[in-house]
Amino acid sequence: QVQLVESGGGLVQPGGSLRLTCAASGMIFNSYTMGWYRQAPGRQRELVATITGSGVTNYADSMKGRFTIYRDNAKNTVYLQMNILKPEDTAVYYCNARRFGMSPRDYWGQGTQVTVSS
Repeated sequence: QVQLVESGGGLVQPGGSLRLTCAASGMIFNSYTMGWYRQAPGRQRELVATITGSGVTNYADSMKGRFTIYRDNAKNTVYLQMNILKPEDTAVYYCNARRFGMSPRDYWGQGTQVTVSS
């Protein structure tokens, strides 16, 4: 059974930093593209960043230069380092695991709240 467990969310002041962690289990971790998505109240879920099993990254334009996604395949964990946070970054952040190819799979974590406010 695949599980994705996010942690690291919370309240932070504008300009601050947070690191989100997603611990995966029940899967061959390095065969999945891992991603972070977010959903603000009243808005659709949107891409933040993804990273392939070999470490190729992709970012939404508004996150480039502020957010960094990385993974530790030995620990089955993916991280999102968020710097220079803005109030508009306030959202629930979700971890995603996606496998492509002959047997595609798509899994989501339960989400972690990030609130950027003074």
